[in-house]
Amino acid sequence: MSVKNSNIQHVSFHCDGLQLKGALHLPAVDHPPVVIGSHGLFSNQDSPKQIALARACNELGMAYFRFDHRGCGRSQGEFERVTSLPARCSDLKKAVEIIKGRHEIGDRIGLFGSSMGGTVCLNVAAELEIDAIVTFAAPLGSRIRSGRFKKSKYLNASVIFLDAEKNDFDISQHLPQIHNILIIHGEKDETVPLFHAAEIYRLAGGPKKIIVQPYGDHRMSRKEDQVDFVDMASRWFKSGLTGT
Repeated sequence: MSVKNSNIQHVSFHCDGLQLKGALHLPAVDHPPVVIGSHGLFSNQDSPKQIALARACNELGMAYFRFDHRGCGRSQGEFERVTSLPARCSDLKKAVEIIKGRHEIGDRIGLFGSSMGGTVCLNVAAELEIDAIVTFAAPLGSRIRSGRFKKSKYLNASVIFLDAEKNDFDISQHLPQIHNILIIHGEKDETVPLFHAAEIYRLAGGPKKIIVQPYGDHRMSRKEDQVDFVDMASRWFKSGLTGT
């Protein structure tokens, strides 16, 4: 089914006393399933990946909700003070609650997360009933080590709020509870090494699939990778949320 007509509704909701803002892309079908996106650490709801995925989901008869986590974009909060993995998980759980409660949305839900947003989605999916998940460049933990890597670059390069020991994280124990997941990762990711994706795939429950973009980096900067990502992710959600 191809859906060419859609509309975008602006949605505001509160979490822990902060107002968060987002955009709900609705296809021209009744009670569609919905995908909710969680952006990367320093990104926001206007990520090109999310906008492109929202359009593709609408074309396939699915709704899509993208929002700004606290301290990002148009949402309230001072980034350095309010950002943590538990806080972002709270944001996403509240977004799920709000969107599932809307009269125009159906009862099946998927999650998409990019980079730190992928980690957030995996954490939340271990707690809630989620029908399909897609992650891109998601870190498994803040201090995960590998025989090939003495220390994950994810610690030092770009995650300012993980410097404190209290904000270390490792989501390995949650992954056996995850099902119906597509994992996408760039082989040349300079921020989150590829072994994070391999471990997520190894530990997650099925059905599951891993796609490695041979020349892909953390920003998914190659046009070919962007096009492939939108196609693969939207088709995974179509299968997981509609059974077709």
